[in-house]
Amino acid sequence: MAEVTYAPNSTQQFVDVERIKNGIVELRSGSIRSVIMVGGVNFELKSEEEQNSIIAAYQNFLNALDFSLQILVHSRKLNIDRYLDKMQGIHEKEQNDLLRNQIAEYIEFVRGFVKENEIMAKNFFVVVPYDGGGVAELKKGISSVLPFFGKKKNAAKGKQETYEQKVVQLKQRVDEVVSGLERIGLRAIPLQDDELTELYYNLYNPETVEKELKKHGAED
Repeated sequence: MAEVTYAPNSTQQFVDVERIKNGIVELRSGSIRSVIMVGGVNFELKSEEEQNSIIAAYQNFLNALDFSLQILVHSRKLNIDRYLDKMQGIHEKEQNDLLRNQIAEYIEFVRGFVKENEIMAKNFFVVVPYDGGGVAELKKGISSVLPFFGKKKNAAKGKQETYEQKVVQLKQRVDEVVSGLERIGLRAIPLQDDELTELYYNLYNPETVEKELKKHGAED
């Protein structure tokens, strides 16, 4: 797996992320995180019985956890330039004049529609933390699980766990969360290094043209 680290003299030194390695986000405080991409479900199209079943399963999932989670909904403007370029290539290769005209009209329609209406895409994530100390982490409050924003925390005092021990604990939590989400009927896939890097880049650079998050099949 590729390892991502930050140059000490770059602006990235102000980011709370120390490095990303083997699908794990290491914070400067010594805490570690995993990020799970979760597929959505069209709740409104479900019957009342199905909705109640989903709600009950979600409640059971949350009540079974003995650690905190962060649920993140990331909305971003969809960049369709690549799609339009692809359609333009099809237009140039098409030999049938009628089809060429239809493709050209379609391209102009899409381009005009996007210009007048922002097309947003939503991705859903669950951030699984491990700060050390098991259930005692719950006493630290919600700020202890926010990996993207907030002040840096100092490592917990007392008996220090090794990095390997932390990873084992974190992976157990990730497995528990993935299993619980799948019981609700949601696809849940932990992000790996490249996807994590792109996600953090997009979160810290919202005004730039975003990289397209690699498809993991987690979208419904």
